Amino acid sequence: MALLLLLGFPLLGSLFLALAGTRLWASVANILISLGTFMGGLWLAAHVIVNGTWITAGQEFFLDSLNVFLVVLTSFIGLTTSFFSRSYMRVEQEHGRLGSRQLRLYYGMFQLFMFTMLLALTTNNMGILWVAMEGATLTTVLLVSLYRTPASIEAAWKYFILSGVGIAQALFGTILLYLAAEKILGNVGISALLWTHLNQVKSRLEPTVLSLAFVFLLVGYGTKVGLVPLHNWLPDAHAEGPAPVSAVLSGLLLNVALYAVVRCKVLVDGSAYAGLAPKLMMGFGLISVTVAAFLLWRQKDIKRLFAYSSVEHMGIATFAFGMGGAIANFAALLQMTVHSLTKSSLFFTVGHAAQQAGTQAMDRIRGLANANPAVGWSLMIGTLAIIGMPPFGVFASEFLIFLTAMREYPWATPILMGTLSVAFGAIFLRVQEMVWGETNLKPLSRTPLMFPVFLQLAMVFLLGIYIPHDLSEWYRAAAKLIG
Repeated sequence: MALLLLLGFPLLGSLFLALAGTRLWASVANILISLGTFMGGLWLAAHVIVNGTWITAGQEFFLDSLNVFLVVLTSFIGLTTSFFSRSYMRVEQEHGRLGSRQLRLYYGMFQLFMFTMLLALTTNNMGILWVAMEGATLTTVLLVSLYRTPASIEAAWKYFILSGVGIAQALFGTILLYLAAEKILGNVGISALLWTHLNQVKSRLEPTVLSLAFVFLLVGYGTKVGLVPLHNWLPDAHAEGPAPVSAVLSGLLLNVALYAVVRCKVLVDGSAYAGLAPKLMMGFGLISVTVAAFLLWRQKDIKRLFAYSSVEHMGIATFAFGMGGAIANFAALLQMTVHSLTKSSLFFTVGHAAQQAGTQAMDRIRGLANANPAVGWSLMIGTLAIIGMPPFGVFASEFLIFLTAMREYPWATPILMGTLSVAFGAIFLRVQEMVWGETNLKPLSRTPLMFPVFLQLAMVFLLGIYIPHDLSEWYRAAAKLIG
């Protein structure tokens, strides 16, 4: 029942809002649907905490400590984004940037995107996981091109082509995974792709085929994670899409794609070539952190700036999962959590700031703290959180990653420290110029809804100074599953 609620609310909600998205109450319906989805996620989490791993629907769906944790995070970010969308989309409509057809498309595709994300997280079938990720690509292409400007259409096509190439690599990797599994599991059709079955026999799978499959899966899903050099779609998609779309792209899509990579890594770790996956993930992670840190200095658009910040942080999480071990996996899961909460709240704030200034160009946004203290201060606090200043949660996760790197891979520590220092300077110097100083910004036609921003930043602050015992145990259990 809980799983039916979790997946049924966004799927049926997308159909309903695709027809009724122009109504005045459509934004409220979007919130209620997202609330129902979140409640379904909490129900599932409680079930897994009490009863352990849960397999259902002919073993096609399963939930354990790893994916149910991400289900709760995903549905929560979807809920806060739906609250933010209500005021943001009204202003966009009043400014003439969106029409009734575009609103209907936005609400329908937003809920369909949530369905694909939750389906990817809960399915036990690696083939259905691929289908869900492909569905997420199609829905977000339509959301990125929502404004129908030449720049947004170009960004959507770029995203579609690059993600399409990446997801094709993931399909080939999935086929190779099936070939490796069929020899052991027998002629059982698509059931040979059930992750729980694969995990039971991973040590018996053909190591050469399994390793080759992981290479294609890492490249394919790594494109969706935004790992360098597969990241080129991400800055354009963030810059040209609406702010709520940027929030869910950074806060949800990147996490789910990395989850897919981690599930595949668990299988390869049990084979004869156990060292391949960690080395590849550490390499891609370090390259992503380094390239993104230096590209941050070249950005002039505030949303592109934070898009490259997402590339950097997902690179850190990928590197941590590559290192493996209890502490590194714990830190990577914490990194995914605090990055999602912080980055989505930053895109909420940036959306209001861009509406007030009428531009996303950083050199034309000045004095936000004077023009709108709530927006200005939340942008400053969110920036301090995302660049890893104590006592925020990003500092805690990165500190644990540094500790593990210094002990296990000391050669990587200077690279991480140097690139993160470069990123720190690039982001902080740009944002503090936007927040302080003289301003000629006009007030917004509607009071911005800042409650989701304050709530998420408060959670990030709490996770930096104290992780509740139950949540900490949840992280530990998920880290143990990863191995």
